[in-house]
Amino acid sequence: MRRLNYTFARERGVALKDGEAPVFLLREDADVLALLEARRVVGAALPVSRMDGSAFNRALSDIYAYEGLVNAMGDEDEGGEAESLSDIINGIPGTEDLLDSSSDAPIIRLINSLIAEAVRFGASDIHVEPFEGRVSVRLRVDGILREVVSLSGRLALPLTNRIKVMARLNIAERRVPQDGRLSLSLAGKNVDVRVSTLPSQYGERVVLRLLDRESARFTLDELGMTPEQLGDYRQALARPDGVVLVAGPTGAGKTTTLYAGLNLLNDQTRNILTVEDPVEYALEGIGQTQVNAGVGMTFAAGLRAILRQDPDIVMVGEVRDVETAEIMIQASLTGHLVLSTVHTNSAAAAITRLRDMGVESYLLASTLTVIVAQRLVRRLCANCKQPYEPVAAERRLLGLEDGEAVTLCNPAGCDACGGSGFAGRRGIYEVLIMDDALRTLIHAGARDSEIVKRAFTGRDTLWRSGAALVRAGATSLTEMMRVCREDAGCDGGV
Repeated sequence: MRRLNYTFARERGVALKDGEAPVFLLREDADVLALLEARRVVGAALPVSRMDGSAFNRALSDIYAYEGLVNAMGDEDEGGEAESLSDIINGIPGTEDLLDSSSDAPIIRLINSLIAEAVRFGASDIHVEPFEGRVSVRLRVDGILREVVSLSGRLALPLTNRIKVMARLNIAERRVPQDGRLSLSLAGKNVDVRVSTLPSQYGERVVLRLLDRESARFTLDELGMTPEQLGDYRQALARPDGVVLVAGPTGAGKTTTLYAGLNLLNDQTRNILTVEDPVEYALEGIGQTQVNAGVGMTFAAGLRAILRQDPDIVMVGEVRDVETAEIMIQASLTGHLVLSTVHTNSAAAAITRLRDMGVESYLLASTLTVIVAQRLVRRLCANCKQPYEPVAAERRLLGLEDGEAVTLCNPAGCDACGGSGFAGRRGIYEVLIMDDALRTLIHAGARDSEIVKRAFTGRDTLWRSGAALVRAGATSLTEMMRVCREDAGCDGGV
């Protein structure tokens, strides 16, 4: 069957979804004549599936947001020098849809295809890494990097320059790191791209962080918390004041958890302001401010300014220093609800981290309302996961009783998951909710172990949350241990 042209599909509202059971997708406002024309071009009268505009646009993106890397590199070996810098600048497609671009410049088509490939696989980052004689391009999918193509070393400079031009960075400066941002439209899907460059031995390394705007629309129910954890988080968000902290390493999904909370609170009756580094997703109805250390706009300076804007709810992207922490605590004491993140391995460790910054224990005891620690684990591919019976050591790690029957699963790999054995991710959480006993312990300067023993007796820790997913066959024990280990603040024996 012949493939329908993207422009025709987008404008006329008819698309062909190929596969084992091909079907025409018909937008609700599409003309029936467009369907007849599509049948003529394809050469088959296939079943029709009607859908609304937003669903059709998402399907259109899934179908067309991919141009093969082989096609993009079709001109690489034809000899000659790479196109000049002026040609690259003049060939920028601007704000037009990438898939509508008629440019044949190989570098432009290469970058467009790399971004399309990343969107297709749901990658969070694209790494362009120059080495001696070659350029490696890797995608981070579900938290794991994998190389998708290795290019000739002579493409390093034009490829880097093209990305820097798109992100409005200084192409003449290669000695210092730079940060930029650009917005793209890819088959109806709006994607923000954060660009970071870093000088290295063989040229500039470039990392493109893909920020899908739809990711900011998560609701609390979609996060993956247990009903008890979700109830505790909602209860803390319903308070008029206090500090709500989300803890975890980089890439654990902390910002998504905070945004889900802000989406719940954003009912247009309260003034919600944020200070972030950077602003990852634009939230309708919320005032968002970006940190700019170069002009003195730090977290602390932004937070001070925000408190003069009559806020009801304040979100601080990250607590990095004592100044920011103290202003956050003072904002809570003066009747504001403050949400923020901190880089620690567990909920209890967040208290120690704030103490180390210089925040007094009595202030933490009186202002903290809830601390959520989280990780992201990869979900096993439903098509190829392989069940097996656990051995004694695995049963001990999962806290299984003698004689308790359970079947675990391991990844296998198939075409549907790209051979990885995993498809998508979900969160595991531990929620430390404050009560009078915990406040007394914190005020007295108790150690992490004492706080954990009091807070998580009969409640899920990170380890227990992950073990529940393993027992349910949602993920593997190896994957759970990759992100949450018993000796990293996730004591399964608590």
